[in-house]
Amino acid sequence: MSGFPGAVGLSHLRPYDCGGSPHLHTASTEGYVVVGGEGTLETLSAQGYGEHPLTPGTVLWFTPGTVHRVRGELEILVVMENAGLPEAGDAVMTFPTRVLASAEEYAKAAAPPADEAAAARRRDLAVEGYESWRDRVTAEGPGALAELHELAVALVAPRLGRWRELWRDRALAQAELTGTRLDHLGKASTALLAEAAVSSASPTDRLGMCGHLRAYHS
Repeated sequence: MSGFPGAVGLSHLRPYDCGGSPHLHTASTEGYVVVGGEGTLETLSAQGYGEHPLTPGTVLWFTPGTVHRVRGELEILVVMENAGLPEAGDAVMTFPTRVLASAEEYAKAAAPPADEAAAARRRDLAVEGYESWRDRVTAEGPGALAELHELAVALVAPRLGRWRELWRDRALAQAELTGTRLDHLGKASTALLAEAAVSSASPTDRLGMCGHLRAYHS
């Protein structure tokens, strides 16, 4: 089963020099644990526009629909709910509306970058759209995000069948396993405890949306 206990994903992030690609998640909550450096997380949410200082020891998280962009020289442990869904397209970058309105154009713009130059171009396109949404939220209030959320939902809708499979096989299966453990304890059974084991995780390095990403997989 992929992911750490509780079916969460874990990765180590070093943001790009000019900041990450602004994006939102449609089904998963994301958490940051800052382990080094200083910076800022910019957000657009139902709370409006926000700037959140990031220093060693900072822990914060943001729920689906929150547009976020990290900036600064930082080292962050990223804890991701629903391991598997973010990798399956749960994240939607804030490209300009002309791109978000076309599944084909979005797929081209969001393609995994081959090198840092391509990652920078993708980020800059997301920043272009983000700055427009930020200006609208500042002028009109959080309700201005409704259009962005509708565009994001339309983009991910074709993936929901696969996402339900991933959720059942990972997050839901983990919760049900806890129930099984409790059932065994209720019967004073040590059968599952007799299966005690230790596991390790190996990292995979790649160019992520926000920076240099080292993702761990069990």
